[in-house]
Amino acid sequence: MNREQISRIAHADHPIKSPLDDDSVRRLLERGLPRGDERVLDLGCGGGEWLLRALATRRRLHAEGVDISEDALAQARRAASDLGVQERLILHHQEAGDFVSSHSFDLVLSVGATHAFGGLLPTLEAARKHLAPGGRVLIGEGFWDRAPSQEAIEMLGDFTDLATTVDRVVADGWTPVGGHVSTRRELDDYEWACWGSLASWALDHPADPDSSHALTTATTRRSEWLRVYRDTWGFVCLVLRRASDRP
Repeated sequence: MNREQISRIAHADHPIKSPLDDDSVRRLLERGLPRGDERVLDLGCGGGEWLLRALATRRRLHAEGVDISEDALAQARRAASDLGVQERLILHHQEAGDFVSSHSFDLVLSVGATHAFGGLLPTLEAARKHLAPGGRVLIGEGFWDRAPSQEAIEMLGDFTDLATTVDRVVADGWTPVGGHVSTRRELDDYEWACWGSLASWALDHPADPDSSHALTTATTRRSEWLRVYRDTWGFVCLVLRRASDRP
């Protein structure tokens, strides 16, 4: 069982692959899409959950998603067809960093996918290339809520604290116009959902040759969360506009 298969099973009950509940996702989309007729791009869209939710509630919206996973894109296509929004959704199977478009976008999304670009600021630079004048970026990134252990850093990455994270974004030429810091409940619900779904799948498929591996992975990841980073790691989503948009 590869990482993509594990991720698909783990997120079966939490299709937003970040520690955000449905209400937080809705409010972030409202902040990023004030008109409702925008053109939206998701860099690293996975199964397209952010785009699908935006399209389902905004009939004048058009969206595009980019991802390297053909399986995830196929899942997005099926879901779009079920929702009746497939004619307003274009999906691209390629590296998000290589994506080029003939038009710009009013909202560029990249939530929980900054690793694909090498970090927060490179992700913002990629988003900047696709952004229409006056457009917005919705980005999600981890941060250290308390001083982490070396083990936590090695496991999750060398993040900064929340204030420093926002300072870096501002220094890079962006102005926050909205945001959300995931609550303890959102963070915990996400981890319980992921590793609970994976463990349940393993218990429901005892004859599957991947069952043992899935259960071991769920047990290990749950232990890492509880023992290594639960009390130190946080997640923030920022809605940004370019500082140069100011007259």
